[in-house]
Amino acid sequence: MTERTALLTAVAETIVGTGPSTGSGHDSTGSGNGGWDAAEFLDEAGAELADLGPAVESLLDRVTGEAPDFSTLDHDRRQAVLDRIAVPPRLVRLVNAHYYTTPRAWAEVRWSPAPADAWPDPLPTISYGQQGWITPDQLLDRYDAIVVGAGAGGGAAAQVLAESGRRVLIIEAGTAPSAAELSRDHLRNPRVNFGLDRLTDLRGGGWPRTIETPDGGEAVVGPGDPGWGGNAHTLGGGTRVFGAQAWRFAPDDFRMASRYGVPDGSALADWPITYDDLEPFYDEAERRFGVSGAAGGDPWAGPRSRDYPMPPIAGNRPAERLAAGAARLGWSTVPVPLLINSEPYQGRLGCRRCPQCVGFACPVEAKSGTHNTAIPAAVATGNASVLLGSTVEKLITDPNGRVIKVAVVGDHGGGVWRREVAATEFLLGAGAIETARLLLNSAHDQEPDGLGNLHDQVGRYLQAHPYGGATGLFDEEVTDLVGPGPAIATCDFRHGNDGLVGGGMIAEEFVPTPASTYAYLTDAGLIPRHGRAAHDGMRHWLRRMLRVVGPYQEISTADSRVRLDPKLTDRYGIRVARLTGTLHPEDVRGRDYLSERAAEWLTAAGAARVVTAPRGGRPGGPNGGQHQAGSCRMGDDPTRSVTDPVGRVWGHENVRIVDGSTHVTNGGVNPVLTILANSLRITGDLVR
Repeated sequence: MTERTALLTAVAETIVGTGPSTGSGHDSTGSGNGGWDAAEFLDEAGAELADLGPAVESLLDRVTGEAPDFSTLDHDRRQAVLDRIAVPPRLVRLVNAHYYTTPRAWAEVRWSPAPADAWPDPLPTISYGQQGWITPDQLLDRYDAIVVGAGAGGGAAAQVLAESGRRVLIIEAGTAPSAAELSRDHLRNPRVNFGLDRLTDLRGGGWPRTIETPDGGEAVVGPGDPGWGGNAHTLGGGTRVFGAQAWRFAPDDFRMASRYGVPDGSALADWPITYDDLEPFYDEAERRFGVSGAAGGDPWAGPRSRDYPMPPIAGNRPAERLAAGAARLGWSTVPVPLLINSEPYQGRLGCRRCPQCVGFACPVEAKSGTHNTAIPAAVATGNASVLLGSTVEKLITDPNGRVIKVAVVGDHGGGVWRREVAATEFLLGAGAIETARLLLNSAHDQEPDGLGNLHDQVGRYLQAHPYGGATGLFDEEVTDLVGPGPAIATCDFRHGNDGLVGGGMIAEEFVPTPASTYAYLTDAGLIPRHGRAAHDGMRHWLRRMLRVVGPYQEISTADSRVRLDPKLTDRYGIRVARLTGTLHPEDVRGRDYLSERAAEWLTAAGAARVVTAPRGGRPGGPNGGQHQAGSCRMGDDPTRSVTDPVGRVWGHENVRIVDGSTHVTNGGVNPVLTILANSLRITGDLVR
């Protein structure tokens, strides 16, 4: 071991709270024990994060300047040195997070990535429809339909189109990592933020976006930054690694303006369709993709044609505590509906209850994404082809303004290729930010500000969900680490909250990884960020912590939007998205209200200490991320919307939008089932 490596390891172990000790219960076996190589990790991360390497070297210089014999000191004296020189908080967070990804740390906190009854051996082999994957040189000149984006909306649309006999091309900007690649990394899955590139980000660099801040400033961010507003870019999109909560919107979610009025400064409006219009397609989506759940328990739910196709996934110990707490408060509860098999369904296994779910691919494919349902089914018809790692630059029109082709670009064979491909129908499912960006980049003579944008509506009303929540600590162990986690929710607060516009559900959180537990506990101020007290806190509290969280229905504003940056382009020279706007004050009030209810629930469940999510404030930049919606809202009036009620872009009968862009409002629940159902409705209208 080199002198630098020994010093860096000693610094890292001191930050984590391990290493030489005279106290009981702490490791004293020396550097690098138990498979944790902090020096190697920081060097690798430094190659990825340009400013990390210099920060590490600066820290080592200050350590040796303060204590040349640092590596030989005991823990307390090492800690005193680090306290005097003030280690950068980002480095503290990253070092601790990495430590809690190791088996050494897992043994200390009594956590395991495996299900209680172990994984099947061998793991099942699932086809993602690979026989339909093509390379750029295999593209045909013309297809009946081109689908842009292979996520929830695009995948569902592709299956309906292929089953109708149409020849379909699915174009996806991301790739298709294996389940093994997406089922293990605790620092790079798309639902964490430790500063590292995530495995479902667009790879290779060159994917910036610009965020305008309320004070008039701006920032250029990449896919790894929360402000970028990204979902998973891969075959299946967000459904590949989502938490799979499969809620229906409530009837009142479709008529928010009629029920609540339009708050000053907001863009609240009713949908041009009702719950009853979408209900048959909710039912179809639940069966096509497979949802586990139980009817009843939601006072705001609409009527159902049938019960769920599978029973709910069984509860866990936290759900028992929360059920008792809800009973004390007089609240109703409901099992969380999940796009996860509770039993074998359509050739895939049932959930094994492992503690690695949200943000990860399922090793046994029990989670129902379009990658293992709709897209393989589309390919199996012989009518669908999938082109991965490729971006649609623009929609191309003829002299009359009719869309006739797409311009596609990508990297293949060591270079950049470009191709124009014709079709009769075009369905856009790239997500609310990228679908709006595509339309804006498709300007032509008749529509100089963007396709479908004669009335400056494309990109407006961008929304997602502001999240409320709380973290509770209990005197006794209350979690059994039995996944996926959200076994219980209350929907009492989706509507009917005095003085508020709308509301949302709150639910038991997914089982967190140890790295995420460290982030939750430190962000809530429940344990120190570094040192022996942080290490002791992790060992004590990991099984004594519960979180309750939920999404509040954002009312959105016209200024929360996607524009094109006037100067900045991506790696292919395409103008990138420029995001503007902030949350409306009503959204902030509603989010804080959910946090209060979450804290009340945890207290009633027996928590000895409860900390709510940070309150107040209007964060810079619009909402986005996994629940992005609203940038191409549907409506009855072309001067106030982008599409008609069946998803057709006004003025373009052969262009339809099938993702969350069309959502007028986004419900106080996870929107994926509504995206799937609405895509089935819109695409069904096309094929009829």
